[in-house]
Amino acid sequence: MEDLVIRDADVVDGSGAPSYRADVVVDDGRIVSIVKEAAAAGCQRPRAVRELDAEGLVLSPGFIDMHAHSDLALLRDPDHSAKAAQGVTLEVLGQDGLSYAPVDDRTLAEVRRAIAGWNGHGDDIDFDWRSVGEYLDRLDRGIAVNAAYLIPQGTVRALAVGWEDRAATPQELDRMRQLVAEGLEQGAVGLSSGLTYTPGMYAKDAELTELCRVVAEYGGYYCPHHRSYGAGALEAYEEMVTLTREANCPLHLAHATMNFGVNKGRAPELLSLLDEALAAGADITLDTYPYTPGSTTLAAMLPSWANEGGPEAALARLSDDGTSERIRHHLEAIGSDGCHGVPIEWDTIEISGVADPALAHFVGRTVEESARERGETPWTTARHLLLADRLAPSILQHVGHEENVRTIMRHPVHTGGSDGILHGAKPHPRAYGTFPHYLGHYVRELGILPLEECVAHLTSRPAARLRLPDRGLVHEGYRADLVLFDPRTVAAGSTFEEPRRLPTGIPHVLINGRFVMEDGRRTDELAGRAVRRAPQLT
Repeated sequence: MEDLVIRDADVVDGSGAPSYRADVVVDDGRIVSIVKEAAAAGCQRPRAVRELDAEGLVLSPGFIDMHAHSDLALLRDPDHSAKAAQGVTLEVLGQDGLSYAPVDDRTLAEVRRAIAGWNGHGDDIDFDWRSVGEYLDRLDRGIAVNAAYLIPQGTVRALAVGWEDRAATPQELDRMRQLVAEGLEQGAVGLSSGLTYTPGMYAKDAELTELCRVVAEYGGYYCPHHRSYGAGALEAYEEMVTLTREANCPLHLAHATMNFGVNKGRAPELLSLLDEALAAGADITLDTYPYTPGSTTLAAMLPSWANEGGPEAALARLSDDGTSERIRHHLEAIGSDGCHGVPIEWDTIEISGVADPALAHFVGRTVEESARERGETPWTTARHLLLADRLAPSILQHVGHEENVRTIMRHPVHTGGSDGILHGAKPHPRAYGTFPHYLGHYVRELGILPLEECVAHLTSRPAARLRLPDRGLVHEGYRADLVLFDPRTVAAGSTFEEPRRLPTGIPHVLINGRFVMEDGRRTDELAGRAVRRAPQLT
């Protein structure tokens, strides 16, 4: 007999089509048959070694987190309930142009320092890889959920060029092309950029276009965190559309928000820009998280010139009083490129995590609140934190707009991405709550999207972007990455006050046919593996 039959489920199959009632049979990690309306038809019902009564539950494909920062968390925390309990069965790593492969020893040390606010320093990790393929091999030893990988353009630039603000030489550009091609050959799904983060932001459009040509040759996609989500947001989106059109490369816009006061109510302008490009034949998708605040590192707010040369050079500049005053002026008066061209508002910058336990009293408070208590200016407090914690503080940035969030999530090319930073004492609740928050708050409570449509946004559409032929739908022959949830009770448990509370209403999650969540509890299964996509040379 087959391994499992899920009886009397309300199947929302990921296509956007209306739900139907069915028995779904799983064997050897795949869906082997779907018997619609089995009980009503009076036919002989399928049998299996195990039977699961799904009365009152929706059965859907597993959710795909198109923007995850679990690059080290998957290795550090075998439980990984932050994502497994949400019904996430696949995460896309290597985001925002900075991650841990491909590297050499020097670049690895620099990257670990640069993104300590996202993932910690990694002192508890054995970095026994250097190439993209070796990192994927490490994931294959067993992880909680499946993971795909984007080649990080900033890391590639650090490896080939360094952390200086200059154009790449022809030889360095050739080296970057080679690194991108090798990563795609080893199973990466595309290329990411962080164009408000150093050193990726130092690349001009011509350089990025050349790398995107390589991505397009291998059938991948480009996923940029573009140059501004603030004062120049629309121009930055248009830049990415134009660049990828020139390279003939598919485009996936990372955390496609319209933030800061200058962009309140302007989401329709973004969607109009995208609709025009789509009508002209562009291949574009995007992801968002269903919350208004953003999250990154405090060091990311600095002007790019202050970060030139890498983390040690940035710390040296912060230590110098004269240079520190220049940094403050750029932040508070001009609007640094790290803060998206908008003068920083310290009352919107909440410290969410620090590396040094002695600084824990700053967590959960805005920089302005801590400065007031300390009797000093906000920049003095921020500078103290950056130096004392050696660039490691992570932040929440409260600059979003609810009407923009709702407008963008309705668009047909929208997909879900948590942008979840799991590091820090008080992370953004999106890390633990994105997918149930879509289903509970925006579908059931607000009716922003019909259930079937929302599930398609979280399953089949991202699978199509990733070009995965057997994931994202409840179809016979597809992998049994499945979620069972109660549409009446599903909700995010995480809040800004208690960001690590697990969701409710998601009792069962299967990955490759194995229960990673059962009756609302995490099992000991490590059913996830690296999802390598074979190059599709054009």
